[in-house]
Amino acid sequence: MAAPRAAPRRLLLPLPLLLPLLLPAPSNGLGHSAELAFAMEPSDDVAVPGQPVVLGCRVEGTPPVRITWRKNGVELLESTHATLLANGSLMLPHFQLDQRGSPSDEGDYECVAQNRFGLVVSRKARIQAATMSDFHVHPQATVGEEGGVARFQCQIHGLPKPLITWEKNRVPIDTDNERYTLLPKGVLQITGLRAEDSGVFHCVASNIASVRVSHGARLTVSGSGSGAYKEPVILVGPENLTLTVHQTAVLECVATGNPRPIVSWSRLDGRPIGVEGIQVLGTGNLIISDVTVQHSGVYVCAANRPGTRVRRTAQGRLVVQAPAEFVQHPQSISRPAGTTAMFTCQAQGEPPPHVTWLKNGQVLGPGGHVRLKNNNSTLTISGIGPEDEAIYQCVAENSAGSSQASARLTVLWAEGLPGPPLNVQAVSVSSTEVRVSWNEPLVNTKEIIGYVLHIRKAADPPELEYQEAVSKSTFQHLVSDLEPSTAYSFYIKAYTPRGASSASAPVLTSTLGEAPAPPPLSVRVVGSSSLQLLWEPWPRLAQHEGGFKLFYRPASRASFTGPILLPATTSSYNLSQLDPTTVYEVKLLAYNQHGEGNATVRFVSLRGASERTALSPPCDCRKEEPSNQTSTTGIVIGIHIGVTCIIFCVLFLLFGQRGRVLLCKDVENQLSPPQGPRSPRDPSILALNGAGQGEQGQLGRDKKRVDLKELEQLFPPAGAAGRPDSRPGPRPMQDPGDPALCEETQFSVLPLEGFSLLEEMVSEAKDPSAGPAASLPPQDVGHGRLGEGQATRPPLAPAAQPARSGQ
Repeated sequence: MAAPRAAPRRLLLPLPLLLPLLLPAPSNGLGHSAELAFAMEPSDDVAVPGQPVVLGCRVEGTPPVRITWRKNGVELLESTHATLLANGSLMLPHFQLDQRGSPSDEGDYECVAQNRFGLVVSRKARIQAATMSDFHVHPQATVGEEGGVARFQCQIHGLPKPLITWEKNRVPIDTDNERYTLLPKGVLQITGLRAEDSGVFHCVASNIASVRVSHGARLTVSGSGSGAYKEPVILVGPENLTLTVHQTAVLECVATGNPRPIVSWSRLDGRPIGVEGIQVLGTGNLIISDVTVQHSGVYVCAANRPGTRVRRTAQGRLVVQAPAEFVQHPQSISRPAGTTAMFTCQAQGEPPPHVTWLKNGQVLGPGGHVRLKNNNSTLTISGIGPEDEAIYQCVAENSAGSSQASARLTVLWAEGLPGPPLNVQAVSVSSTEVRVSWNEPLVNTKEIIGYVLHIRKAADPPELEYQEAVSKSTFQHLVSDLEPSTAYSFYIKAYTPRGASSASAPVLTSTLGEAPAPPPLSVRVVGSSSLQLLWEPWPRLAQHEGGFKLFYRPASRASFTGPILLPATTSSYNLSQLDPTTVYEVKLLAYNQHGEGNATVRFVSLRGASERTALSPPCDCRKEEPSNQTSTTGIVIGIHIGVTCIIFCVLFLLFGQRGRVLLCKDVENQLSPPQGPRSPRDPSILALNGAGQGEQGQLGRDKKRVDLKELEQLFPPAGAAGRPDSRPGPRPMQDPGDPALCEETQFSVLPLEGFSLLEEMVSEAKDPSAGPAASLPPQDVGHGRLGEGQATRPPLAPAAQPARSGQ
């Protein structure tokens, strides 16, 4: 577009100052396009066959303007059957239905206007033929008592809606009689019946198409009622209605009873009905004229016995629809080439309307550089060019009607702009980098101040595009931080102080692939012989023929078990039937078509889980009563402190049988001395207390504490000792491993084959020939390998005295 001339020389204005001069002035406050807009649009109509029909259309815009019409979306050619009037309206001289091979004139009509700026289409106008059906509900004979209520009803369909009147004995009824109520939907109510109301009643329906009369129905009025009390009864309640705004709603309610009930109305949601446009016909019919969307709701009719709370109710739903109407029209705009144009169109209605966009009368869908957002209320066109100049229309439509609004897009093209960059090429350098190169435009290159490279993933919508600026002297650019094995689209524009060039042709290329990174792996022990492996699923692996490989082995072995192949969507795996005494090495890696990535390695031991499993079984703890019997082969010591039950149980088998120590866990306080008399010669007490006073003193000086792991090392399990216990002895009175010996206490069970050494030393101390064995240093016997830096538990019993002869 040429710049305005203020002098013989050319005056160049900066683009921000030039835009307001180029923007067209709005035609009115609604924001319609000044170049082309409808001053009158066709409306829905009902036609009589054989009679003429005129569809109005008047257009304002820059001449010359060409007007045509469409019927059901197809251009309607002018003929003797359809005539285009001088003002743009369409006349059908003889409206006809489908007969004798001629097409019906019924359908949806649109007025189409076009000038040099674009094309607009009017709202759809539906033309239907006037019809009248037969009665599908005829009035029925009725018998009523004097003072009672009679009701007649008829139903018939027609276009336009038939007008219903009533006749009594072939004479129109007197509508001035306040006892006679005529409802528009075809109902006649007669209250306070009298003998003269008896007769034959007919329903008469009429419209522009026809007049029809129903069957006769006789009303018989009997003598006066007995005057006895009758409960209120609602004979007819309100029906569910669906109307359009500005129509009239008739909610019927007929109630009987003695005394006559009082009819009242309310809304189920508690909102007031209001008084404007509200009236009551007869004894309880609610009429709402000129309904709005706010009148939608559930209406309740209540029939109350006077002076009491006795009532009957009936309810009906009223739905009011509103045709689509605009609360914001699209505005005509002018934008420089290469920039983005946006139109906004907001419509309301009930039900909410659907919005469609047209470009010069053709439906415009998303794709390419066109985007629709916010339920189609926003139209965005990026990188506009001359081909985008057009009139854009927003069409809002729902079941109650449709509306349209239009706006024009003008693309500004400054003189002297460079052409698009040439020979654009994109080459993958690595899995995250692409080098883009190009040649400068052919014309107008002196004013170029730089280039802008537009980048987006090929699978992404245009709104996710981003840009990188490049110096004017550089004709290549390395794009980094891209994703591996991903297709990207690139195009370039050259920029000058007056605007941007048109975009270059886009090029597509894909980054190189790479093996996946090590997956984050966590391991959880779920049992004494089971592990659960957890990691994040990688959906992208599935796109590249990938997944996971799992390996595991005991740490002492050289070879792994595996690989276990897992899908890319897997995020966990369980290993079971493992050795609880073994440390395992677990290795997980991801792979794709480019190879295997580095593995994530974890070492895990099941020993702690095995101990916790031994601690977990529930047990029935029984506190042993002190006994004077000296033949007991074990001692059970129980101490309860607060809520925690702490039990230290010591059981040994006499005569060389293997014993077990029940070592209670989580002892937070010192144990008190055992209850009841204890024999200092009991070998189990000697063993646990260092086999003598010297050992007890040594324990007190070292201030050390028994550690479970150290005990396991000092006293290995029976299977590891490699020597069976062959010492004979009596069978214990009760199995020390019986869970009935422990109550609410967690404990560890440790085989004490290591204690056999202590028992042997005690036995040798009794034997005078066992001197060398009895002279072993205490630290080599009882506590030479206790944990360092730990406090010593107090003795369980007074220090054992040396054995005396005769005992």
